[in-house]
Amino acid sequence: MSFVVYILFSESLNKFYVGQTQDLDSRLRRHNEGRVNFTGKGVPWRLVHTFECSDRSTAMQLESKIKKRGIKRHLQDLGLQ
Repeated sequence: MSFVVYILFSESLNKFYVGQTQDLDSRLRRHNEGRVNFTGKGVPWRLVHTFECSDRSTAMQLESKIKKRGIKRHLQDLGLQ
């Protein structure tokens, strides 16, 4: 069962968001429909980057690592920002 850690960006808020899911298309749609509490005010959200993970535990660990480092810093470390 594959999981995806994803990074979104909101132009209107000038903020990043990181999350993890099994169904990226559905999750992104929920963010952009304002159905996710934290991201509801930042619509529209643009997908910036994804990381494939083999299981939920690995995805949760990566999500936590990115949040602790800071999303923008993490992207800079990877040369993506």
